[in-house]
Amino acid sequence: MPAAHPPHCHHEQVRQIFPSASGTGEGLDVDLDALYGAARPRRPGRPWVAVCMITGIDGSTVVDGASGGLGNDGDRAVFSALRRAADVIIVGAGTATAEGYGPPGRAEQRIGVVTASGRVDTSTELFRSGAGFLITTEDESGSHEGVDVVRAGTGSVDLDLALARLEPVVGPVRFVQAEGGPRLNGSLAAADVIDEINWSIAPLLTGGDGSRLTVGAPEQMRRFRPVHVLTDEAGYLFTQWRRHDATGEADGRSVAVSPAAP
Repeated sequence: MPAAHPPHCHHEQVRQIFPSASGTGEGLDVDLDALYGAARPRRPGRPWVAVCMITGIDGSTVVDGASGGLGNDGDRAVFSALRRAADVIIVGAGTATAEGYGPPGRAEQRIGVVTASGRVDTSTELFRSGAGFLITTEDESGSHEGVDVVRAGTGSVDLDLALARLEPVVGPVRFVQAEGGPRLNGSLAAADVIDEINWSIAPLLTGGDGSRLTVGAPEQMRRFRPVHVLTDEAGYLFTQWRRHDATGEADGRSVAVSPAAP
């Protein structure tokens, strides 16, 4: 997993280019923790859900089967700021294995591994630490001794219901970050529970047959609005999009930006 930067750091390479507070078009230094830690309201019956992914220019989410090869220091800084803001992280079982998920940097943070089959190795450090838990179906038959389990749906995981059932298992939850893979993102899109997308675009043409941001969702038209675009010296773009019908502090027009100290 990417190493976390110290809390409240100013990452000197990452600058905001949209919106431009000065109107000059020049980049604006940002405090990533202030930017990504902005308040997110609860949605009716569930926490706020944000998808966090990186792709190349041509849309692939992977190089050699994993997303790690697409990232750089700027991407890891943005990812770390989002991690610090989230209460709970959810990830598909395949991605958790491919990316080697371990315990999060914050002791109180929990990571839910989503699996319909229940075939997850719970002897890994993620689960031994107590941070890991499972999100699976009500008819999945595994006992998973010593591991917290959120059950929702039969045959496949009902993610809308699972999100509503998080708090009795893991405690108060305001903000859930979904870290893929594309099939989990597709399931979240199908359940219509994506409120925010944090999409990093690497300046790389990757080729191959890698999945796009979502896989398996039915065709739909859900409108999102751009909140900000950041960039770094390497030409990466770090974008945030929020659902158009989000209200209050979640509205892109009201996200506060704290300039970095000189």
